[in-house]
Amino acid sequence: MESSALTNPVYAALTGPHAGVAEVRGNARRYPAAVAPFLALPDEPTDKDWADAAVLLGPGTSVALMRPELPVPGSFKLDRVIDLVQFTAPADLPAADPEATTLGLDDVPDMLALVALTDPGPFRSRTIELGTYLGIRRDGELIAMAGTRFSLPGHTEISAVCTHPSARGQGLATRLIRAVAADITAAGRSPFLHTGGSNTTAIRLYESLGFTLSNQMKVTIVEPV
Repeated sequence: MESSALTNPVYAALTGPHAGVAEVRGNARRYPAAVAPFLALPDEPTDKDWADAAVLLGPGTSVALMRPELPVPGSFKLDRVIDLVQFTAPADLPAADPEATTLGLDDVPDMLALVALTDPGPFRSRTIELGTYLGIRRDGELIAMAGTRFSLPGHTEISAVCTHPSARGQGLATRLIRAVAADITAAGRSPFLHTGGSNTTAIRLYESLGFTLSNQMKVTIVEPV
C-alpha cells in the first residue's frame, strides 16, 4: 500500500490525512484552489472518474495531476507534461536547527514573495494550512524556507524548499530540509520529496544528503473542455 501511495501521492493524501480539505465528486478529488492546484484520481481512473473530475472542476479550470503519466481523455485539454522525480529520505537525515522558526499566517506574504522569486513549485495563499513550514530570517527578511505539504499514510512530503538568491551557498536549504525531516520523523512518519526531472542542482543536493530515487513521475496539467 505504501508503494501505491507514493506513486499516487495526491490521491493518497486526499483520501487519507487530507480528506477533510478535499473537494470531492465520486472518486475525483482536488484541493481548494487557494490551497494547491492538484487534482487526484484513482490509480486506474475510469471514464466516470474523469467525468466526475470535469464536473468538479468546471470548464477551463487548469489543474495538475502528480503521478506517473496516464492517458488523458478527449474531455480534457492536455496543457503540458513536466518530468518529476520523487525521492525518499535516509534514516540519518533529521536534525533540528536552532535558527529555524515556525512560520504562521502573518508570514504568508513574505513566503509568497520568496516563492515568487525562487519558483520552488506551487505555493498559494492557503498552502500553509497543509503542514508546518520553517523559515530562517536575517535582519527581519525571510531568506529561506521549507515545509510539509502532502500527508500520506506513513509518509509526509517535504516541499517549498527555497533560498533567496542573495543567501545561497550557505547550506540553508540543507539545514531546513533536515529540520523539517526531524519534525516528520518525530510524528512517526517517513519524509519524501519531489523535484523537477531537469533540476540537476536540487537532485545533486538531495542525493548528497542520501535521498533515494523512489519514482519517476509526471506533472500533467489538464483542464476540462
